[in-house]
Amino acid sequence: METITPDPRRWWALAALVASMLTLGFDLTILNVALPTMAADLDAGTGAQQWMADAYVVVFAALMLPAGLLGDRFGRRRMLITGLAIFLAGSLVGALAGDVNAVIAARTVMGVGGALVTPLALSVLPTLFAPDERTKAVGIVSAASALGLPLGPIIGGWLLNHFWWGSVFLVNVPMAAIGIAACVFLLPETRDPSSPTVDALSAALTVTGLGSLVYAIIEAPTRGWGDPLVLGMITASVLLIAALVLRERRVRRPMLDMTLLTHRGFLFNTVAATLVNFILSGLLFVLPPFLQAVLGHDALGTGVRLLPMMGGLLVASRLAPKAVARFGARASVSAGLVVLAFAGLLGSRTTVDSGYGFVALWLSLTGFGFGLSLIPAMNGGLSALPRDRAGSGSGLLMTMRQVGGAIGIALLGSLLSSTFRDRLDVTGLPARAADTAGESVVAAHLVAQRTGSADLLASANSAYVHGMGVVLLVCGIAALVAALLAAAFLPGTPRPAETSTAPDLAAEEADARQ
Repeated sequence: METITPDPRRWWALAALVASMLTLGFDLTILNVALPTMAADLDAGTGAQQWMADAYVVVFAALMLPAGLLGDRFGRRRMLITGLAIFLAGSLVGALAGDVNAVIAARTVMGVGGALVTPLALSVLPTLFAPDERTKAVGIVSAASALGLPLGPIIGGWLLNHFWWGSVFLVNVPMAAIGIAACVFLLPETRDPSSPTVDALSAALTVTGLGSLVYAIIEAPTRGWGDPLVLGMITASVLLIAALVLRERRVRRPMLDMTLLTHRGFLFNTVAATLVNFILSGLLFVLPPFLQAVLGHDALGTGVRLLPMMGGLLVASRLAPKAVARFGARASVSAGLVVLAFAGLLGSRTTVDSGYGFVALWLSLTGFGFGLSLIPAMNGGLSALPRDRAGSGSGLLMTMRQVGGAIGIALLGSLLSSTFRDRLDVTGLPARAADTAGESVVAAHLVAQRTGSADLLASANSAYVHGMGVVLLVCGIAALVAALLAAAFLPGTPRPAETSTAPDLAAEEADARQ
């Protein structure tokens, strides 16, 4: 087994990675909080809002595998800097956008940049930190990414209260510039010239396959699951992803290394992290409209009211390494998912009259469960990788996570949309106004204001809370299933105190045979 000589600059290098991940985390929740405002200004329904959120995530997920390989081959620091520069450019495009299509295009460009940053920020960790420090380093990077969750809405909310919605994109520019400077001056260059080359056909199959799947899920509530276009997109996605898997299995040095998924430690830690991302992405999509439209808070108030989730996550990020050291990763991941399940089931009991105190309770539990499950799962997945496959392996792990996030936004957003539309009472409204009101709770509020209909306003709030409850119930059930899978299948890996070397794939194979 290999040993790692600690890099004397490793903690300074970690600061550069923190700056990079903070930039991406900052952007994610700024957009979630801005969506209700943008929906009103750009006349965007739920489907358009899902695409504004998902355009970034789909490209992000599809390009992370080749991005990880580019970093392995040409230098991880170089690709990190390139990714942050692309992200900065996309943010400028978003700030100047004048319609929904321009926003979606800007988010697509930002997704390209994010795809370069995220897997490489993680793939650097196994090359810098020995196993006894790696859990702490993963926790710090994960917390940095999550730190943007409340900071983004608070700062973004203040910007929305004083400036136009494009300012939430513009604020990314100095953040990305700080990240670039930190990488230039603090991060050592690492690479693996022997890594596989990027396969353009495989990358194209990944992008088109995932894009077709997410498009079908988003459009299904409006068109119907039996619509020829929806069925065609689902069929195309299945064929494209199957072709990708077949092609990668035949290539001598594949871009998508399927052999990594045969190792229990990497596979089930990745599955756990993916399901956590599915739940959290869906939650962050449905919650801001509830806080803004139903409870009546402005954008800044919405950001402040997400703080309990961040508080729970920060507590978990400090406790997770200690829990892993004392009880092992399997117990920590399983316990975190149980807490996440309880939070989802508790949140599904939210009503129009519940008030914010009840919401703050299950939000704090959500953050705690998220941190307690995700940090050990990410560390377990990364620890299963040999150093020479750190970029491609972490790219695969993050691709799976982001696919979970994209499907979470698409599937749970579509569930919310269809439930809201079915529950909304539009009796007495003209057909066109009724169609508009059914697009989203924000649109229903605008129609209610124009028509002076208090009944429509009450119905919209009730319908949205009911749809959010259904989504949270699904999230709770998904987390409970994930907890059972983690308890049953995650390997009983050694505790950090009991080992000083990184596990290799041969050890994973032996563990998988037991």
